[in-house]
Amino acid sequence: MIRFVLIFFIGTICSSAQILFSVDYKSQAHVKVFVVDYNSQADLLVYKVDYKSQAKGNEGLWFFEKYKSQADFTIYFVEYKSQADLKVFFVEYKSQAGWRSKEKKHLLY
Repeated sequence: MIRFVLIFFIGTICSSAQILFSVDYKSQAHVKVFVVDYNSQADLLVYKVDYKSQAKGNEGLWFFEKYKSQADFTIYFVEYKSQADLKVFFVEYKSQAGWRSKEKKHLLY
């Protein structure tokens, strides 16, 4: 039993990749996301990577998967900020990605 709990815990820690699938309905989403106009308004600064292998960790490096079954998380882009669990701003450079609001980090674990 202890071995199972330990394996589950380690797996949860290591599975924080940011491989996402954008769903069509908010009821299908793990997280509802709103894209803000300025980086100062964001909880997370996101950089879209070109390859799945680049989406390591939970630091805003997102890869958008074509298939829902291969994604770690499903997200839904909402129309209004008040509907969102997470506010993001897409940055131009990989080095700019990261959390501005650490208390929201649990949403993508």
